[in-house]
Amino acid sequence: MQALILAGGKGTRLRPLTVYTPKPIVPVMNRPFLLYQIDILGRAGITDITLSLSYQPDKIEDLLGDGSDLGVSLNYITEPNPLGTGGAYRFASGELNETTVVLNGDILTDVDIAKVIGFHRKNSADATLTLASVDDPSRFGLVETADDGRILRFIEKPKPEDAASGGINTINAGIYVLEPRILDLVPEGEHLSFEYDIFPEILRREMGFFGYNMIGSYWRDLGNPASYLDAHHDFFDGKIGGFEIDRSASSDVATAATVDDVSVIGAGAVIKPGARIKRSAIGPGVHIDEKAVVEGSVIWPHARISAGAEIRDAIIGRSGYIGRNVIVGAGTVLGDKASVPDYSKV
Repeated sequence: MQALILAGGKGTRLRPLTVYTPKPIVPVMNRPFLLYQIDILGRAGITDITLSLSYQPDKIEDLLGDGSDLGVSLNYITEPNPLGTGGAYRFASGELNETTVVLNGDILTDVDIAKVIGFHRKNSADATLTLASVDDPSRFGLVETADDGRILRFIEKPKPEDAASGGINTINAGIYVLEPRILDLVPEGEHLSFEYDIFPEILRREMGFFGYNMIGSYWRDLGNPASYLDAHHDFFDGKIGGFEIDRSASSDVATAATVDDVSVIGAGAVIKPGARIKRSAIGPGVHIDEKAVVEGSVIWPHARISAGAEIRDAIIGRSGYIGRNVIVGAGTVLGDKASVPDYSKV
């Protein structure tokens, strides 16, 4: 069994966080995001993993290496030009010679991949999609299945009233199990997508095409800053299971500072007396001065939060500077090296 992670996107919707940091390695709870996908593959015994890259590939490879430290073998391919999800799958075909688990590179989930593979094999499927149930299906393309899980059709972003009347709320969750014969449907060197090109062709040919509903599993698309921040809140709330979050990193936290039990503090961080940290991820090397308050926020490595500043439900990029008594409000996203002068409000 092999796996392919499609991690070639530029992360445009996640900007300004992805200007200098490729989306696959943005920190989530102080871990590169891609490690969560590698974790769920490893739990299923899949250790042969190919990463399809395009945007700033060297940064990803330099950080993850050959995967030996993670207990897997990582292979890297770089698209000569953006090929879309389907085109990237075809471009990686030289590395894929058996049943392959394909993951979109912006999905955070704790789904049991072994159960998905078991469902795929039980149905002797050619292709299996994972499906997630959502509260507002009108924002997504929907997938309709028969009682046995066989995929019947795809419905593109219906109106809210149509979605409600149809009783369908399952969407494509971005994880697929594909047999090698699916590659025969994909022309080489073309820009193609699974959703608009390959999946309709599988349906047209009446191949074995099934949907696995991830009932009880966590799922989130980390496509934009709001969702990225919400993912951290979900970690703090205990909604995501099975991942080891390092809360033992060596840092300098003053005895007079207050840090709650769910926050994570990166190695080398300094938190001065009177500072309060609640439900937040503080990156390595961050410096938080006296009486600063950080709540519900994500602070990337080596940022500095000056005395008396208050940051709530916000994201501060790498090496950012927040001046004295600054107020950073909910929903604020500051990119790398952003600087906010003393006594400002953003």
